[in-house]
Amino acid sequence: MRAIPAASVALLGVAALSACVPAGAAVGGSSSTFGFTVHPATVAPGGEVTLGVGRGADGCRGRVTVSSAVFDTVTIPRHESSATAQVDRDARRGAVYQVTFACAKTTGTVNLTIAGHHSDHPTHEPRHPSKGVHAGEGGSVAGLDVQEIGLGALLIAGSVGAAYHLSRRRSAGDGA
Repeated sequence: MRAIPAASVALLGVAALSACVPAGAAVGGSSSTFGFTVHPATVAPGGEVTLGVGRGADGCRGRVTVSSAVFDTVTIPRHESSATAQVDRDARRGAVYQVTFACAKTTGTVNLTIAGHHSDHPTHEPRHPSKGVHAGEGGSVAGLDVQEIGLGALLIAGSVGAAYHLSRRRSAGDGA
């Protein structure tokens, strides 16, 4: 019978904590108490995120270095309030990565979620390509390689010479 009061307390605690989430995090962005933001908070592999810095009275006043395991380190200059970063194409779908902001002596982290698997639901509208396929231009347009042409000519000349030699040898054997 003690499980019911414990579950109620846990549920009320989660509800109280969720009420404290900043509004920016609830509408598609993810932010920290230091004014560091990542928008969108969920992105597909290879997508682009905007990294923001609060430059107000409570925000960071210097250069900000932003790092994560899913994109190259980005530096936001002192006079800028945001920068963009491209998420690695091989980022694991469904994973949550930490984005670390470092400004002078202040460090903050924000979570970045990589979008999950593709939907298994088929689309109802047919997809038609807007243009036709460019066919027939395959390897025929490539530049000429002098070494390959020379090697091909040498092989042809060698096989013609071998055929001539064998035919002369056979005809000389028949006449004797």
